[in-house]
Amino acid sequence: MIEFLMAGAIMGGIGVVLAAVLAFADKKLYVYEDPRIDQVEGLLPKANCGACGCAGCRAFAEKAVAGQIAPGKCTVSSPAGVAAIAELLQIDAGTEEKRVAKLACAGGPHVARHRAQYVGLSTCRGAALVNGGGKGCSWGCLGLGDCERVCSFNAIHMNAHSLPVVNEALCTACGDCVDVCPKQLFSLHAISHRLWIACRSLADGQQAEADCEVACTACGRCAADAPGLIQIVNNLAVIDYSKNSKLTAAPAQRCPTGAIVWFDKEKGPQRGLEAKRITRQSPLPVAEADLPLQSATTTNEGVHHS
Repeated sequence: MIEFLMAGAIMGGIGVVLAAVLAFADKKLYVYEDPRIDQVEGLLPKANCGACGCAGCRAFAEKAVAGQIAPGKCTVSSPAGVAAIAELLQIDAGTEEKRVAKLACAGGPHVARHRAQYVGLSTCRGAALVNGGGKGCSWGCLGLGDCERVCSFNAIHMNAHSLPVVNEALCTACGDCVDVCPKQLFSLHAISHRLWIACRSLADGQQAEADCEVACTACGRCAADAPGLIQIVNNLAVIDYSKNSKLTAAPAQRCPTGAIVWFDKEKGPQRGLEAKRITRQSPLPVAEADLPLQSATTTNEGVHHS
């Protein structure tokens, strides 16, 4: 009986000591969390896209409450949502231009030639492992839709010519398409960057056009029409977007292949007046003199070429 009472007393004493330690630790280690963080998070779109530079909406809310980021930095929020956050925190909403993903290629199979027919994994990354995917232009879009599948916001769809089309209204500039494209054809741009080079080919003009009818041939007309804004670098026209205030559709007008386009807010990419018309809708045939068929199969050891 005495042993039982002693054991009970010891256990009770240990319990009292542990309770005291926990109470002390709770007091010393307590971290105050501003209740406005939950309120701001509730006003955010919960896209967790990372376009603002934060690791999700919760992190954005914490920084907004701490005064480290302006509500307007969330370009996915509606103007009303941004205003509501600014009013809650009694701060200036700030402004941040929406960014969207843009594709630097317009070479669908109806205008771009293939030197071999790819057969294998129906992914751009799988095709890229097999001699670049069989496309004549080494820089061209492979059209197998990795970007469409990886987009969590349904902002990308493949058109009739197996080219990705970005819905600017749905795009959050999360960058997933940028990361997944093996040809590095996607980049994130301010929505005001309406003048666009829809090509990444670095081949010389004659070879570039032989591979793709809508490739940039580095003819220099655009650079002549927009000196200082556009220059030819490594056989490709390059736009200096630091001079964005000078952007107009004019440099696209004389582009003979239509590689330079102007993104109209309603109609999408528009080719210039002197660009040759594209009437073919069916894919170009693979020339018999080109390379033999390439294929890729998967096993537990990975991708095999044949």
